[in-house]
Amino acid sequence: MEFLSQFLESITRLFSTSGFSSLPWENYIMILVSFVLIYLAIKKQYEPLVLLPIAIGMLLVNLYPAIAMGGETQYIPVNEYMAAHPGEHVTYAQVVIDGVSYYAKPEHVGGLLYYLYQGVKHGIYPPLIFLGIGAMTDFGPLIANPKSFILGAAAQIGIFITFIGAIILGFAPNEAGAIGIIGGADGPTAIYVTSILASDLLGPIAVAAYSYMALVPIIQPPIMRLLTTKEERSIKMVQLRPVSKLEKILFPIIVTVVVSLLLPDAATLIGMLMFGNLMRESGVVDRISKTAQNELMNIITIFLGLSVGSTATGKVFLSPKLSA
Repeated sequence: MEFLSQFLESITRLFSTSGFSSLPWENYIMILVSFVLIYLAIKKQYEPLVLLPIAIGMLLVNLYPAIAMGGETQYIPVNEYMAAHPGEHVTYAQVVIDGVSYYAKPEHVGGLLYYLYQGVKHGIYPPLIFLGIGAMTDFGPLIANPKSFILGAAAQIGIFITFIGAIILGFAPNEAGAIGIIGGADGPTAIYVTSILASDLLGPIAVAAYSYMALVPIIQPPIMRLLTTKEERSIKMVQLRPVSKLEKILFPIIVTVVVSLLLPDAATLIGMLMFGNLMRESGVVDRISKTAQNELMNIITIFLGLSVGSTATGKVFLSPKLSA
C-alpha cells in the first residue's frame, strides 16, 4: 500500500507540474493554429522559409511559456554586499539606480527564445534581412526606366486603407500604423515598424503579414484577369536601355544619401538594403555578397521567424483588444 501511495503521489506531482494542468485554454488554441501554419508552410508551400519558423516558435512558446521569459536579477546594494563579503572579488555587473550603486546578481537565465527575440526588440534582424535582399536585387530595370518607381506608390494605398480601417476598429494611432504596414506586403518592414510602434502586436501582425504575402499568388491572378486583356498579359517586359556599371554603383550610394537626409528614421533599413546592393554591383566583394544572399539571410530568417512566433501567445493573440 505504501508503494502504491508513493506511486500515485508521484503521478499527481508529475501532472501538477506538467503543462496539462498549468496551460490556459488559449494556449491550446494557439497550438492548433501553429499546426495549421505548419500545414500551410509544408503542404501548400505558403512562404515556408518564414512561416515554418514562425509556426515552430508559436508552438514552443505555447507549450512551454518559460522558453520566451527573461532571467531574473537580484539587485544588492554594493555597500551591504561588501560589508557581508569583505575582500571578495566581485564579478557581478554594477549598476546605479536613483544614485545608489547595486550589484546585479542573476538569479537564473532566460529562455532561448527570450534571447533570440532581442534581435527583433532592438531592430537588428529586419535590417540584416534587407542587407540580403539588397545583395539579391538588380535595380537595372528601375534605373533604365525611373518612371516605374511611381508603381511603388500602389503599396502606399494599401497602407493608408489598412491604417484607416484599424483606426475605425478602435486601435490607437501607433497600433494602427503598425497594422497599416501590412498593406505594403513587406514582412521585414512590418516587423521592424511594429517592434517600434506596438511591440505587443508583433506576433499577430507578423503572422498576418506573411500569410497575406503567401496568398498573393492566389489573390492576384483573378484581379489581373479582370483588369487586363490576354494580349496585355502576354507582353514581354524588356529593359529600355543598357545600364552601365557606374550607374549601378552610384545608384545605392545616391539613394542612401537622399533618403537618409529626407527620412532619417528610414536610414537603417535603406542603408542596409543599398549596402547589400552595392556589394553586389561593385564586383569586388563577391564572397561576402554571396554570404549576405545565402548563409546570413538563412540564419537571420530562422532567428526572426522563431522570435516572431514566440510573441504569439494565446493570451496576446486571441485578445479581442480594442484600444480606447
